[in-house]
Amino acid sequence: MEVYVDDMVVKSSQTKTHFHTLERVFSILRKNRLRLNPEKCSFGVKAGKFLGFMLTERGIEANPDKCQAIINMRSPQNLKEVQQLMGKVAALSRFIPRSAETALPIFGALKKGRFTWTNECEEAFKHLKATLSAPPILTRPTPSIPLHLYLSASEKAISSVLIQEREEEQRPVYFVSKVLQDPETRYSKMDKMALALVTTSRRLRPYFQNFEIIVKTDLPIRQVLGKPDLAGRMVAWSVQLSEFDITFESRGKVRAQALADFLVEMTPAAEMDGEGEWFLSVDGSSNRTGSGAGIILEGPTGALLEQSLHFEFRASNNQAEYEALLAGMKLAKEVGAKRLTVKSDSKLIIGQVNGDYQAKDPQLAKYCERAASTASSFDKFTLLHVPREQNERADLLAKLASTQKRGQQKMVIHEKLDFPAIEQPEGGGPNDPEGIPKIAKEAAKYTILGQQLYRRGFSFPLLRCLDQVDSPYVLKEVHEGICGTHIGGKALASKIARAGYYWPTLKRDCMDYVKKCDKCQKFAEGHKAPPESLHHVMSPWPFFKWGVDILGPFPPAPGQVKFLIVAFDYFTKWIEAEPVATITAERVKKFYWKKIVCRFGIPAEIVSDNGTQFASKATAEFCQGLKIKQVFTSVEHPQSNGQAEAANKVILRGLRKRLEEAKGRWAEELHQVLWSYHTTPHSSTNETPFRLTFGTEAMIPVEIGEPSPRMTQFEPNRNEEELRANLDLIQEVREIAHIREYAVKTRAARRYNQRVVPRSFKTGDLVLKKVTMTTNKNKLTPPWEGPFRIINETGQGAYKLESLEKKILPRTWNAASLRMYYS
Repeated sequence: MEVYVDDMVVKSSQTKTHFHTLERVFSILRKNRLRLNPEKCSFGVKAGKFLGFMLTERGIEANPDKCQAIINMRSPQNLKEVQQLMGKVAALSRFIPRSAETALPIFGALKKGRFTWTNECEEAFKHLKATLSAPPILTRPTPSIPLHLYLSASEKAISSVLIQEREEEQRPVYFVSKVLQDPETRYSKMDKMALALVTTSRRLRPYFQNFEIIVKTDLPIRQVLGKPDLAGRMVAWSVQLSEFDITFESRGKVRAQALADFLVEMTPAAEMDGEGEWFLSVDGSSNRTGSGAGIILEGPTGALLEQSLHFEFRASNNQAEYEALLAGMKLAKEVGAKRLTVKSDSKLIIGQVNGDYQAKDPQLAKYCERAASTASSFDKFTLLHVPREQNERADLLAKLASTQKRGQQKMVIHEKLDFPAIEQPEGGGPNDPEGIPKIAKEAAKYTILGQQLYRRGFSFPLLRCLDQVDSPYVLKEVHEGICGTHIGGKALASKIARAGYYWPTLKRDCMDYVKKCDKCQKFAEGHKAPPESLHHVMSPWPFFKWGVDILGPFPPAPGQVKFLIVAFDYFTKWIEAEPVATITAERVKKFYWKKIVCRFGIPAEIVSDNGTQFASKATAEFCQGLKIKQVFTSVEHPQSNGQAEAANKVILRGLRKRLEEAKGRWAEELHQVLWSYHTTPHSSTNETPFRLTFGTEAMIPVEIGEPSPRMTQFEPNRNEEELRANLDLIQEVREIAHIREYAVKTRAARRYNQRVVPRSFKTGDLVLKKVTMTTNKNKLTPPWEGPFRIINETGQGAYKLESLEKKILPRTWNAASLRMYYS
């Protein structure tokens, strides 16, 4: 089934399967509530129109009505009629071989300012009519069978034909033709053929994406595109073609009349000679600094390939001459040469290969045997001696640009040889049929220029390939060099690629480099999401657990007090606060004794931060004497004592709203703020802290100014009984408040845990910790310091740390204040 917008065609090879296919199509249409127009539907036909073409058992045929419209046309009398003619021809161009070449005179009539219908135009018009009187039948390509592409180029047009071979028959699939623009007419023949390939790949992109394409040509297009020089268009074309599965083969025989006409009429005589003579000039040299070889390969169609070889191994002069000969013969085989004439200025090499001299040196004997074996693979092989002065082109490759012939496609290949040719096995590698499928697609993405490997890219035409020795320098220089600002991993990879470098693990190496960069880790942004689920703290009974914190400094109040010690009961939500001038350990001890122990009894636990006044020896001894457990929150993690922090906010908010200009009166206003808080229902318990503490509601000033019901109905005797009853029922009130608080905190934890991104550490892990507030911190200070080592996990996301010098850090650190360190 094929669908184009709202046109559909369902095809089957057998009648039985056709009915089943139609049932499935109707089921899909019904399911998606699509309707068909019965007047436009045809069923069970062997042929029909689709998208302006005729679909038959034979294939895709041109619409007879459209063909007849052109055949019946008279010769155009004006520009408008010429335009109508060319529009009709364009609609049928896929059926017309070399349509652009045929219609060139008619195109010329359109370009001229004044209409002129010449004899050439009339001949072209008649030729189009003759072609459309019996247009070729195009075939629908069968999947899994490769498509063959024939290319042709003339002075002012390029053409191609896509075919598929089935049952030893060549069936055309599509004809493509294009008139060259004025700059393109000055391209060399090699460039025009490459342009024909690129143009076809653009127009027939679906075919190129879904089929293996075999280009049938006797020109070395593969070598030119695979190893281009720095010509911008050739590099761009090579990059465009690299995404397709394209191989090149010799043209061979043509077994279809339409293809024969196409090739005979479009191909120049020189190109038709697939068995033309190739000429190879070689020369080798060796000196103290090294050894190398020069190769010149000239084809019968004007192609010129130049190769410069540098040997990474030691070689004598004679060995270098042999290496040049073997490398040149290998290059000739790659371009498909069958008749080869080799020119060299070494009498010894020529004599040994031709059998005139005997190779006594064991090494040269191996070279001679390999050369003779390679020469036998050519249909015709001739080895000639030429004087050195006639072999300068191979001897001095650097001066060859001045001797390039007009119209030649120049190609210079620079290559390194790591091992002598005789040490490499014959066959295998890229030229072995078994190895081609493995590297064909990847090899098309690379080229060698100036003895350096490059990869074709998208951000830059050519990216220089680096090895493991050179890539660390590029990483370091771009990331933290003179112009480096420690950018992220993806940005680093993009910047290196834009600078023109590439290696297979570029992105991964950039990510790892940034990940392990010490400065990048210490200046990294903190994690926004919490690392641990919310652990809500509950107290089993009133005044069992207190949270203590210090608030301030405030503006100095009478008595020079400027700090506030705040205590918060986790069960009743009762707050005790005392203004103090200093926050020493002695003041904290007195607060514990006077405000907590003497008023509410000895608590089981007191939760505080890591301030010295709470963690001092004097405070610790006081708590130990009364069997009070001290619980310290993780450093820089006030959420561990969140309820005390909430009490601080209540006091601050109340003081700010009650004070106006006289900020020094905050100590006097403190008691009113606390009284208001104690007589206000708490959101988590829905009870006032006063009632949960004393068993009844407190009398507030408004009940005096505007008497409340209990004020107007007050009876001293009954009031005493009510107070006793309230004390008897207080336990039930506290239990209900406790259950309500648990429900509220559970709902809050559920919402909080949706944002959690778990982060945990193991013993021995290296981590960075947040810079504490006590450190000299400014805008340029790194937010992280370290590294430190995890020595113990205390639970609920808290960890004990030690420095790399084995010095244990006091207190615990929460996972929210830690991040993994990579070294």
